[in-house]
Amino acid sequence: MQPRPYVIDQMISAKSIAARIEALATQIRDHFHGTDKLVVVGLLRGSFVFIADLVRELDLPVEVDFLEASSYGDATHSSREVRILKDLRGEIAGRDVLVVEDIVDTGHTLTHVLHLLQSRNPARMEVCVLLDKPTRREVEVSATWTGFTIPDEFVVGYGIDFAQRNRNLPYIGKVRFTDTP
Repeated sequence: MQPRPYVIDQMISAKSIAARIEALATQIRDHFHGTDKLVVVGLLRGSFVFIADLVRELDLPVEVDFLEASSYGDATHSSREVRILKDLRGEIAGRDVLVVEDIVDTGHTLTHVLHLLQSRNPARMEVCVLLDKPTRREVEVSATWTGFTIPDEFVVGYGIDFAQRNRNLPYIGKVRFTDTP
């Protein structure tokens, strides 16, 4: 099924994203200084570009693992029903963990994932999100580090999709539907 006709207006440039990731990596590196290995847990699929760029900037011993959770499907809004589609391969008990998420909207997905991971007894667990939409929050959840706070817009690019399209854009863009009056 084809999505409604739309255009994408750039919101955050690739250059701004790269600069912000460098700053985030410095803060994360300082926070986890001295760790023997940081387990970086990326939430698929939207975070894969962000996590790749972020871990390359971290001057720490890291292990990368992925967890896939979904509450959107192909829609433009959350169903609020979180499903775990792929679990971690490794153990996190007693380890330092950094959860990396592309975007926090209602907060349901991140809250669900954090409860799941916390039940596995990590030594420390922090969260880094690329984008935060606090005006959409339905459950209280916050990140330790946030790349950008954005308004309530449907966005794509830099790993974030709309119906599995536009993940490959090097910037964050706002979706504007062209069939809307």
